[in-house]
Amino acid sequence: MLMDAPTVLFHEYIQRMMAWLLFVEPDSVTKRQAMQLGLGAGSLTKFCHKELRMKTVAIELNPQVLTACRGWFKLPADNTRMQVVLTDAALEIDNPKWWGSVDALLVVLYDHEAAAPVLDSLPFYNNCHRLLTPEGCMTVNLFGRASSFARSVEKISAAFGKDAVWAFKPTREGNTVVLAQRTPNRPTREVLDARAEIIQANWGLPAAKWVRVFKPLPK
Repeated sequence: MLMDAPTVLFHEYIQRMMAWLLFVEPDSVTKRQAMQLGLGAGSLTKFCHKELRMKTVAIELNPQVLTACRGWFKLPADNTRMQVVLTDAALEIDNPKWWGSVDALLVVLYDHEAAAPVLDSLPFYNNCHRLLTPEGCMTVNLFGRASSFARSVEKISAAFGKDAVWAFKPTREGNTVVLAQRTPNRPTREVLDARAEIIQANWGLPAAKWVRVFKPLPK
């Protein structure tokens, strides 16, 4: 986190978790719902709430993580547009109240060793699929010494359909962000470039670079 700009997304892989913005009309963003699974340092939750002005919920298992985010990382208290739910994400996403309500599902579920995603099964991704609105997208950070990009993408493709899955090239640190759409959609390069320009102007994210290093899985 930048101390003088606590809502700025500083790391490249965290910025790429917002690639779902390429698939919606920019003027619709404030009317949408974001859900983060795994609070981490709260960067994505703060950005969706403060910068994108979205209704935002984060699901976090460890109360100490929430205490750290509120005490050190300037995460706001719960309010009418933002809340943190302290529970197991695997259980919470099985709650019917969330089904079909999430436009941006941000999955960053790691333990304290960050060796691999904590939840990375086909049933988990099936439940993620069920959360999304028709225009909704899931983004996942695949990282860790025990992780397998190929195995994870195979399970994501089984849940969402291979034609709904996009992936970034890995960052220098080894993070690979994968996006899956509830409804497969392949915007033209012209549409992506136009939206990228608006994303950069409105929210300062390097979306033009995303378009160059972000591709659908080959059919």
